[in-house]
Amino acid sequence: MIACDIPPDATILVVDDDERLRDSLAQAFQDRGYTALTASGPQSALQALNRSPTHAVVDLRMPEGPGLPLVQELLRRSPALQVVVLTGYGSIATAVDAIRLGATNYLTKPAHADMVLAAFARGQAAPLIEAPDYQAPSLARVEWELINRALDDCGGNITKAARTLGMHRRTLQRKLETWPPRR
Repeated sequence: MIACDIPPDATILVVDDDERLRDSLAQAFQDRGYTALTASGPQSALQALNRSPTHAVVDLRMPEGPGLPLVQELLRRSPALQVVVLTGYGSIATAVDAIRLGATNYLTKPAHADMVLAAFARGQAAPLIEAPDYQAPSLARVEWELINRALDDCGGNITKAARTLGMHRRTLQRKLETWPPRR
């Protein structure tokens, strides 16, 4: 368990359209003693505010609607809520936008529960201060994540994903056969 300033009676709302990620993150929070709520998109997240979450993890891109306007609306309705934006499409521009809208912190996927809890703690302790433990992912890792996200966006259709990525189908198949790079 990670040492952080999140109270043990905290309720954490996980908003993500990826059911596996959403449920595994919620389960990990529950395993650490927190109450976890889940929502698959903006509408269900706003409904979950009735259950008074103290913290929220919000995906940046969801089919039902983008995450940044949701962050803004969550904080308008519940100003004490602490929000960490989680995304597979990290950029400096969206990170700045998220923080300006009131997010506590910003993380790129893949992220596990301890990383999210640490992001809440860092955001509470010292917003916009350097992250000394940050290690940039390798180019191979970023490429692997992009390929898998494109494949997921194309419903597992390799031909369509290859066209989207601008590569030959066979090249994409070879890249998918390799294990993900460590960093």
